[in-house]
Amino acid sequence: MNLDMTALQVLANYCAAAAESMGWTLMRTAYSTFVKETEDFSCQVLTRDGLTVASPKTFGATWYTGLDYGDLIRLFDYEEGDICITSDPYAGYVATHTPDIHMWKPVFRDGRIVCFVGCHIHNTDVGGAVPATLSRTNTEIHQEGLRIPPMRLMRHGVLNADLLALIANNVRLPEQNHGDLNAQIACVNVGERKIHEIIDRFGADDFVTGLDDLLEYADNQARAVIRTIPDGEYAFADYADEDQTGGYPVRIAATLKVHGDTLTVDFTGSDPQLASALNMPTGGKERHALATVGTVYALYCLDPTMMLNAGLMRPTRVILPEGTVMNAVMPAAVGMRSLLCNLAQTVVIGAFCRAVPERLPASPGSAVSIMNVKTTTKGGRTVMASIGPVGGGAGGGPFADGSEGCGANMSFLKNTPVEINEAEVPITIRRYGLVPDTGGPGLYRGGTALEMEFQLHAPQSMVTARNRDRSVFSAWGLAGGRAGTVSRFARNPGSETCTELGSQDVVVCEPGDVILIQGPGAGGYGDPLERPPEAVLSDVRRGLVSRARAETDYGVVIGPDLTLDAAATAALRERGRSEAPCPEFGFGEGRLAFERVWTRDRYAALTAILAEVPVSWRFFVKHQIFADLKQRGEAAQGGAADVYRAYEAVAARFSDLPRVQALPQVVQSAA
Repeated sequence: MNLDMTALQVLANYCAAAAESMGWTLMRTAYSTFVKETEDFSCQVLTRDGLTVASPKTFGATWYTGLDYGDLIRLFDYEEGDICITSDPYAGYVATHTPDIHMWKPVFRDGRIVCFVGCHIHNTDVGGAVPATLSRTNTEIHQEGLRIPPMRLMRHGVLNADLLALIANNVRLPEQNHGDLNAQIACVNVGERKIHEIIDRFGADDFVTGLDDLLEYADNQARAVIRTIPDGEYAFADYADEDQTGGYPVRIAATLKVHGDTLTVDFTGSDPQLASALNMPTGGKERHALATVGTVYALYCLDPTMMLNAGLMRPTRVILPEGTVMNAVMPAAVGMRSLLCNLAQTVVIGAFCRAVPERLPASPGSAVSIMNVKTTTKGGRTVMASIGPVGGGAGGGPFADGSEGCGANMSFLKNTPVEINEAEVPITIRRYGLVPDTGGPGLYRGGTALEMEFQLHAPQSMVTARNRDRSVFSAWGLAGGRAGTVSRFARNPGSETCTELGSQDVVVCEPGDVILIQGPGAGGYGDPLERPPEAVLSDVRRGLVSRARAETDYGVVIGPDLTLDAAATAALRERGRSEAPCPEFGFGEGRLAFERVWTRDRYAALTAILAEVPVSWRFFVKHQIFADLKQRGEAAQGGAADVYRAYEAVAARFSDLPRVQALPQVVQSAA
């Protein structure tokens, strides 16, 4: 390293302060609620090669620690006053769906580039097939609104008026988008000014080499943590409810390979890319920001003193098989990639939990639904806005309960106050709060879920609930802890016209309709019968656990006057401890039922088959095999061979599919 530790820490603090100044500027000047309240944005100080050195820690999106602008930066020759922009998920693999507009600016000092500053925001709407742009029903990228290729927004400080006109002509709320765009310009301009203040203190040469030192320092910290994890291979998988509306579950699988001070995260075994918008556009990059979020979270949980920058991921290599949900190829729709990114995070955390279960928490509730409403005022004006995220809590950990309703791995998305929602959107919010009995039981309880209930007042209003999930597969418990509850989405709950909406994410509503959205509960940690009775009593008194569930889940008997019956509790717990030992992972009934049919052996066979099938056929073939097994009763006794026979029947009908001669051996070994 070129700088001593004192100077390096000072530089780190200055860069973090610069990034935070950028973030505050963006948040305080943005037009849309989704940026200024929900805080779905990021900003970065970048090296000359485009690697993230600093970003805000306490606000804005936290998925972009490892963001690499390098492929975009290398597209241009820069002059002072230039600002570049893109929102194309398939160009440089920095923007990951079309609403995310990324912007970056070179910082010159004495005629040379010393670094870049960058930012992104999630625009509420960029055109496309549905209001707010995103829906899992989209099947190709061309339905997902305006795609801005990498280009200059400013040249020598002069705005590209033609580009601004093009954007305005393709979005539903051009004034809002234009206001947010101006906020981004202000953000990178503030970043540029702050960098010059840092260079005034350090000098240009020490500043440039110091940024590389910060990456190296985080690299060393990560390796030190990895060396505390036992060498080995640790596999885990989890599921999203549906691969399309009315479809089959989506599986993400990962194998964590620990060797010395290095990690490999191999996503082989994950489902093929989908004919829906849940795919992730990573380009197969071995350290893509979306694919490494779970690893960043796990390492930071193991050592919260880590420096959060791209160097943290240098010891990690990610394998992302092409044509899968983890590495979709054009023209796959990717607008809802955050749903599977959430799932990928819990899968990676699950793999780490197999390695060091005594150091990490159970599954977060995840599946945070981002609620958007398009409606009209009494005067006929169209309003479209995000009214906030609704999700679950954090998983119970080895030392403490999970936080309530916080969103956990999506907690950077802040809630919008009810007063602001009702002031900006003509709806009535009838309830917003925590839901009792949703957190997974455990020695340390999983965090409880949020719910929101609101009423609409105009015809042809449209509600979108992005990332709707966990209505079948609940968040898993750990070390004897149990699963959290599943989520719920309903129209007119409690009435004769109640409709359970499941994983549907776009709902057309009429005047008077009421929408209820409830997040999933997080998993618990440890044996619930070991939870102190006084802690259970406190949960009941606070309305987080009912008296009935205190008895059935925790073996704690509480009277109508909310006092503890110690003798009855001791007797009930003694009977409970004589039952079967607690499992390593507490999976919910939805997953247990599914895996009684779709065993690990069957998935190994399916993965081997789909690897030999052209990408454009994989989703179709998956559905044909699932349908075949369902038609034949789905019995698991035939194991992997049943999957092979189902594929043979499909291949016999379609000459474009290979016979795949090696499959009998693959299936035999899997079985």
